[in-house]
Amino acid sequence: MKRIVILSALILVCLQALAQDNTTSGYEWPTDKAVLEKLDKWQDLKFGVLMHWGLYSVPGIVESWNLCNEDWIVRPEGSTYEGYKQWYWGLAKDFNPVDFNPEQWARVFKAAGMKYMIFTTKHHDGFCLFDSEYTDFSIAQAGPFKGNPKADLAKYVFDAFRAQDFMVGAYFSKPDWHCDGFWNPYYATPNRHINYKVEMHPDWWDKYVTYTQNQLKELTGGRYGQLDILWLDGGWIAGDQVGLPEILPEARRVSPGLLCVDRTIEGPNENYQTPEQSVPTRQISHPWESCITLGKDWGWVKDQPYKSSRKVICLLAEIVAKGGCMVLGVGPTPEGIIEARAETVLKEIGNWLNRCGEAIYATRITQKYNDGNIWFSASKDGSTLYAVYALPDGETLPATLEWTGNLPKGKVTLLNTGKALKTTVKNGKVTVKLPGKLPQEPLALKFKL
Repeated sequence: MKRIVILSALILVCLQALAQDNTTSGYEWPTDKAVLEKLDKWQDLKFGVLMHWGLYSVPGIVESWNLCNEDWIVRPEGSTYEGYKQWYWGLAKDFNPVDFNPEQWARVFKAAGMKYMIFTTKHHDGFCLFDSEYTDFSIAQAGPFKGNPKADLAKYVFDAFRAQDFMVGAYFSKPDWHCDGFWNPYYATPNRHINYKVEMHPDWWDKYVTYTQNQLKELTGGRYGQLDILWLDGGWIAGDQVGLPEILPEARRVSPGLLCVDRTIEGPNENYQTPEQSVPTRQISHPWESCITLGKDWGWVKDQPYKSSRKVICLLAEIVAKGGCMVLGVGPTPEGIIEARAETVLKEIGNWLNRCGEAIYATRITQKYNDGNIWFSASKDGSTLYAVYALPDGETLPATLEWTGNLPKGKVTLLNTGKALKTTVKNGKVTVKLPGKLPQEPLALKFKL
């Protein structure tokens, strides 16, 4: 009978764990000890920035996608597809970031409380923000910025963020629409995929694969210093197709523990999963990251509306309670700075994290993780619990906070002010009385179970 009870309990625990995990079931834990250690450190950071910057920043439009001939794409009225492509490629002659200041970027994002960064070295349009010897379609070889002492942009971006103690990552698109081994001009380009059959043109495919491998080796071979994350986009091409299993071991000799994120490709090269512009519905026990834009688009778009600092903090609290990290998309201007409007929002986020970050950084999931607008997390050793009241935009703080479970023992401290709050526990229900005249912002509470 005792064995049956124990077995039933174990089955219940397993079912609960499965119920918490609503991503694909294909996550594969790394076996490399250094990668596991880096993953644990990355999970402590919680909040990062993803910077999209490139040709699309010049006119301030959606990144790359207007080149793709799919029925959801909207291009200017009266434009032709081929004409639009030539106009877009021609933006290389206009991309001149005369105010390029990665040190300003790093200062702004550090003040926002961000701990890691991912920089777009090449998007789907194929334009490189690093000085690749395999193409002249790059900031360093095309247009007015050629010859600038900082023309090899990626190097200076990574160095600036390392100087501010960020974990640094390189975004790289595996698909390359400018490479004639991917979109060959002999055929039309009906969608995002290669525009030919590999069995009919294996030489074209070999050209694309070799080109991609060479560029990945350039980025990870040491010229740009040690990287922490290789963030590979374009899931309609798998990393295995471009030799990632052979490239990664060499990359990890240069950058021990390098995290590989072969996005949406289940298996050993997706060290953490990346739901885009969304938050999973339930808690997830393996590593993951929600990538969400500050505005509507990933890159800089003039006058685009930004999320409020309150909205970003509330999303961050929910993501952390569900076991994830959050990377926020913020694009530099075509001149090469982070615009003042974005900086204002980011400073507000940083001000909150400066006071309440204990409830976010280096936390882990707890079994009871949500009650209404309250999101719970725990210290890594499980000795301390945190509750973040996610105050929605347009609402004001209530007089009391209430939840069931996660019953405090001893005092409950409001991290926003550092002061203890009057708390009662009765019949499994917790009631916390809030003082008057608090700023209208999310609240973070700390207590022992």
